[in-house]
Amino acid sequence: MTVPAAKSATAFDPPAVARQFVEARLGARALSGFPGPLPADMAGGYLVQEQAIGLWPEPVVGWKVGRIPTELQAELKAERVMGPVFAGHVWQADPGAPTPLPVIAGGFAAVEAEYIYRMGRDAPADKLDWTPEDALDYVGDLLVGVEFAGSPLATINVLGPRVVASDFGNNAGLILGRVVPAWRERPQDIPPCHAWVEGQLVGEGAPESIPGGPPASLAFLMAACARRGRPLKAGQLVTTGAASGIHDIEAGQTARITFGDLEEIRCVAVPARPAAGPGGDTHDHRRPD
Repeated sequence: MTVPAAKSATAFDPPAVARQFVEARLGARALSGFPGPLPADMAGGYLVQEQAIGLWPEPVVGWKVGRIPTELQAELKAERVMGPVFAGHVWQADPGAPTPLPVIAGGFAAVEAEYIYRMGRDAPADKLDWTPEDALDYVGDLLVGVEFAGSPLATINVLGPRVVASDFGNNAGLILGRVVPAWRERPQDIPPCHAWVEGQLVGEGAPESIPGGPPASLAFLMAACARRGRPLKAGQLVTTGAASGIHDIEAGQTARITFGDLEEIRCVAVPARPAAGPGGDTHDHRRPD
């Protein structure tokens, strides 16, 4: 069921926007439009995201990184956008069965082949600038996987990166595949990726499909997280970008993602269900400073 977006307020209101996005996600309800005036810049989008993280009833266990279209980078003064991955939305791929992906009817849903870092140690909280080489020193494993991109707002990508930032970076989950063996010693052997939806090849890529490669995405994220007072911790996951592209999926459809000789990852889109009653539970669990 699609519910009307809230009436536009006279001013951008990050807490109100965050609450509506979180309630729509937890209630498995689509939004017919952005709830209020759009954020003016990326900083405004991240203000909403921070408010929403405080309302979400699960801890952050990782982050997604996405690429901002080249034609928007100068205007937005950013090359990438980030969003949280929550504990209840990370799934281990099962070779014997497809992973269910809960799709909000009337919202947005897509799958993306991803190269994922698992952090091996805590990043220092006071280091605000990172090179790709510095960032890789803090990584434990490289995995393959699938980002489940999803939002209650069908037009999230059309409205652009400021809105993507507002709604958890358009992330709805992460499927973890196999660890890539010897990825440090033989980076040229990291397998390419191919994505199928309903049996049709819809995209393919490789680590170099991501501008600067996955290490550039990681360096961006480590700097951004530190500046937000959220330095990366050992065990957290970083999904580095849509190497195969972004592939829409609807409830009832299946997808298959392959990475060379590693076990393929299969998933099936299913209708999302409310998490906890009408609108879900959105108590702010942040501790005061």
